[in-house]
Amino acid sequence: MISVVIPAYNEADRLPATLLRVREYFDGAAEEYEVIVVDDGSADSTVAVVRHAAESWPELSVYALGRNQGKGAAVRAGMLRARGEHRLFSDADLSTPIEELPRLREHLAGRCTVAIASRALPGSTIDVHQPGQREMMGRTYNRLVQLLVLPGLHDTQCGFKLFTAQAAVTCFEPLRTNGFGFDAEVLVRARRHGWEVAEVPVHWSHREDSRVNALRDSGMVLVDLLRLRVRRR
Repeated sequence: MISVVIPAYNEADRLPATLLRVREYFDGAAEEYEVIVVDDGSADSTVAVVRHAAESWPELSVYALGRNQGKGAAVRAGMLRARGEHRLFSDADLSTPIEELPRLREHLAGRCTVAIASRALPGSTIDVHQPGQREMMGRTYNRLVQLLVLPGLHDTQCGFKLFTAQAAVTCFEPLRTNGFGFDAEVLVRARRHGWEVAEVPVHWSHREDSRVNALRDSGMVLVDLLRLRVRRR
């Protein structure tokens, strides 16, 4: 069984198309699956939209946090509620298409318990780039991540990551970073347990109407990274 966790904050407009695409993909595969949308205290009709879709789609469910806690908190809640042997979390905009999932799954074997999509490797295809300033900030952050806590990983922030059930519970249960910097913490935890993290090139496209505020959120993830560095030492 495969579980797909989609964190959502004010995604009522974008989710219908995303959920339809995810359903078509998995309904065409001969495998049991579940899709969990975790609502992070949305002020719009996100919860109602998902509940409506779930009326004719038993594999879909929604879990509402009640108040906005951050992307890390939403992904954590979904990964710990999931029942799949493999557990994927994906951004609600499907910047990384759901069709890229097999690329990640083929790496999960032996000591490799985590596979992450990457925009920074040879073989990655960026169909639509981010605005220049935001792309530059992302590259700078990833260099800092490599320098401070995760040497050898070139793109820790792509929102498409796959875990075995054991790795998901081990890495997310003690998660302390509720915001956008959570990715680095869970990957550090995976490595601490001696597991390999596979970085996999994928197709990726920037989507407009992002929920990320480049200036505000970049400062917050930098603070999270420095805190992680201190705790790691």
